[in-house]
Amino acid sequence: MEKLTAENFIEKLNLNKHPEGGYFFENYRSSIFYNEKNLTTSIFFLLNENDISRFHSLKSDEIWYYHFGSSVKIILIDKQGRLSEKILGINLHKNENPSVIIEAGNIFAAELMDKSSFCFVSCVVSPGFSFEDFKLYNYGELTALYPDYSEIIKKFT
Repeated sequence: MEKLTAENFIEKLNLNKHPEGGYFFENYRSSIFYNEKNLTTSIFFLLNENDISRFHSLKSDEIWYYHFGSSVKIILIDKQGRLSEKILGINLHKNENPSVIIEAGNIFAAELMDKSSFCFVSCVVSPGFSFEDFKLYNYGELTALYPDYSEIIKKFT
């Protein structure tokens, strides 16, 4: 059996660089509409070694589903300004979860737990993803809102 590598996934699934970091391929866009938006979209997403998913937010809910590789730390700043972390993975004895829900409007970022590995996940957005509803944050914007989190913001912007 062929060893699964990040390069295998990137090549075989036609993954491309994502503006937030990592690699992606949109594998589903619903033909059903809700308020002029596709009801649901889904992507394959891959973080490799030192890739990060930089702080961003969506106007829709997003669910990440773990498939393969390293566990992933997801850092969240909720709408009330509270910072928290969730671990996406299958090590249930370490309080990891095979899916993580990110509510619309929350600001979030992600990184691999094992920097010598990679992680392959799916992300489902409902109502469906649109770059118009995607906000990528820079250091100045976020530290102006959340100065107490400046160190973690620096790492993920």
